[in-house]
Amino acid sequence: MGFVWTLIEILWVLALISAFGFVAAVAFAVYLRRDTHSFHSQALPVFEDPNSLKPVRCPDIDEPAEKYMSLIIPAYNEEHRLPGALDEALNYLQERAAKDKSFTYEVVIVDDGSADGTKKVAFDYVKRYTVDEVRLVLLGRNHGKGEAIRRGMIHSRGELLLMLDADGATKFSDLEKLENQIRVVAAKGRDSDDSKSGNLGIPDIPIAAFGSRAHLEQKALATRKWYRNFLMKGFHLIVLLAAGPGIRDSQCGFKMFTRAAARKLFTNIRLKRWCFDVELVYLCKLFQIPMIEISVNWTEIPGSKVNLLSISHMLWELALMSFGYRTGVWKIS
Repeated sequence: MGFVWTLIEILWVLALISAFGFVAAVAFAVYLRRDTHSFHSQALPVFEDPNSLKPVRCPDIDEPAEKYMSLIIPAYNEEHRLPGALDEALNYLQERAAKDKSFTYEVVIVDDGSADGTKKVAFDYVKRYTVDEVRLVLLGRNHGKGEAIRRGMIHSRGELLLMLDADGATKFSDLEKLENQIRVVAAKGRDSDDSKSGNLGIPDIPIAAFGSRAHLEQKALATRKWYRNFLMKGFHLIVLLAAGPGIRDSQCGFKMFTRAAARKLFTNIRLKRWCFDVELVYLCKLFQIPMIEISVNWTEIPGSKVNLLSISHMLWELALMSFGYRTGVWKIS
């Protein structure tokens, strides 16, 4: 019996040490990210024109918009899936621009340290469509999807900024759903008696529109393995506890922001990998940015990079976010 109690005591001590070590690691990681400017301090990317081989000036989110819409596509080892997404997007954009001369656009591809031919594929599109319409940001090494999108956002020129995944899982024309709802919310804001945004244009009013697959949840539950459903439900519960209610599907990669919203959110965001979406929801609430959740057409595309290691990264980042904001170490500006 004494041996059993000794074993229990040892396990209890090990558990306490592990818990203390985890909390200390979280606190240290949170402290390192306390200052967004020093945490993200990196040289500005150079947009090189592959046709003239001349560098192109790098825009900044603090500058006035030069295009109506910017598309930000993060890409990590996407040489096979990226062309399909780009073709669908550029066909739509060109057709719309032909019908409406005031519609201007750019596509910003952010290569997140790919080890395959993603860079070559992207540069081929830059050559074909010119650097004014398609641009490539090279991060050099892998930072994570959140950081890739952040870099694309802060160096975009659009009034409206749309992030979308490189797999083309969401029907691209559904951007009109997000765009129209942003216009509706902006109009309501301008019409309200107590609003200060009466003379502001859409890019100057902070609004976020989230594409959602929540309407597909029942079908997904019926077709997925039980353990995937268990992990999904568990993750949703953790997200609810970390960011609070409001958005049912925070992880859909199809989101649109006005320029004012993107400026506030992506100059303050700290998470670099899978859970940056959750931090976006949390920051929208802190900044009181209106959030709209809109159902989109979505198809599961083979080649997902979400795995058990991704889940551990998600839990780690959620712990950082909760600790950072709730202790006041992470401040917003």
